[in-house]
Amino acid sequence: MSASLVPAPTTNPLRRIAFDIGTERAARSSGIPFPPGPMSFSLVRTRRFSQSPLPILLDCYERYGPVFSIRILHSPVVFMLGPEANHFLTVSNAAKFRWRDGSMGDLIPLLGDGMLTIDGPYHRQSRKVMLPSFHRERIAGSADTMVEEISHALGSWRVRETLDLYHWTRALALRIAMRALLGFDPDRAQDLHAADEFEEALAFFGTDYLLQTLRGPFSPFSRMLKHRERLDALIYEEIARRRSSDERRHDLMSVLLDATDDAGEPLSDREVRDHLITLLFAGHDTTTSTVTFLFYELLQAPEALARVTEELERELAGRPPTAEQLVGGLPELEAVMDETLRMYPPAWVGPRRAVESFEFAGTAVPSGALVNYCSWASHRLPEVFPDPDRFDPTRFTAERKAALAKGAYVPFGGGSRTCIGMRFGQLEIKTIAALVLQRYRLELPGDYELRVRMMPTLSPKKGLPLRVAAAA
Repeated sequence: MSASLVPAPTTNPLRRIAFDIGTERAARSSGIPFPPGPMSFSLVRTRRFSQSPLPILLDCYERYGPVFSIRILHSPVVFMLGPEANHFLTVSNAAKFRWRDGSMGDLIPLLGDGMLTIDGPYHRQSRKVMLPSFHRERIAGSADTMVEEISHALGSWRVRETLDLYHWTRALALRIAMRALLGFDPDRAQDLHAADEFEEALAFFGTDYLLQTLRGPFSPFSRMLKHRERLDALIYEEIARRRSSDERRHDLMSVLLDATDDAGEPLSDREVRDHLITLLFAGHDTTTSTVTFLFYELLQAPEALARVTEELERELAGRPPTAEQLVGGLPELEAVMDETLRMYPPAWVGPRRAVESFEFAGTAVPSGALVNYCSWASHRLPEVFPDPDRFDPTRFTAERKAALAKGAYVPFGGGSRTCIGMRFGQLEIKTIAALVLQRYRLELPGDYELRVRMMPTLSPKKGLPLRVAAAA
């Protein structure tokens, strides 16, 4: 499965700056200008974009159409918004773009060469090896583990207390990912506080871009590496233990340990580590954010909350949900999840780099340009989703969902880059929501103000404090 990987310009900030300046000069000399948009150098715009990109993107869409450019610090970045743009980038013309030397390369220092940062034959081979572990039947088999872990975690809740749902869900989702996906015993890692290590490592990507370029013993980059080293120690220890004992289970670690490359050689410890750390990240971070946003919106939508609560009472009658109910049933709960993912798609931006010049919607884009689709902005276009800022799960009845245009709804990406753990994440989100709503009534503090943070995934900047009350 091994393959040589093209080094990513984004792993070194100085190299990235030089690469992007060179790309812009090459584009000018080729006679293909960047699409129109705000292209002057502006620290104010850069800061505004890093803190709240959605208004800027929607304003540019109104002014320039579905293809436009924005200069963010030194880099001209092309954005393409709307269903047709999403489908163009992820499906019909995916071969025109690369991930690794787009801004996804920024994740390489933490994640290494896993599914989020690789391209080409290595990505196709890696996906082929892992995909059977994410088939519907295998994912359904994780339901019991999810119910067990969620039920245990809910045992710490106390009526009339306030808890931070975001941090509670992160610890829970990481335990589920460790057990159900990778076969770890999360209790062996209790002293590590793996969820905290991940959160601290990911905080690097939420700092100002200028701070991200710094290197040195007290820089945000150095702190990120320290947290990565602690996570690595856990993973490499488990890899060594499995190799020495020949222990194999029905999990992805066993699949990777038994996989071979084109020459018939087993994967190196580093290759296994990179895939595992990526799956641990993707397997818990997106669930954490989606569960948090789901309850934030649902608690302010009494009609939707009543429909979901009635459905759970009718279908489950106080019993934990079965895999069959979670995968193929509970349509009201599924619609709530789908609407949450529309409003807050965790992987909110899909960064690429064009490997050749192309034209879309009558606008030319030069080779080498950074090109992003943005599901967060595309999902907020009123011509696609009327009254887009309103939480309305009825948008996702079976009939209305089937009528959506290709590319209109892309919370998990599309084409060959569709999130490999999509079904696992959907099952986990529904299981957590169902068990919480069965047991408790939650109240949102009246003075809480949601502020969204853009790290690799969307998340609530201040967590989500909720007051716990017994279910009626």
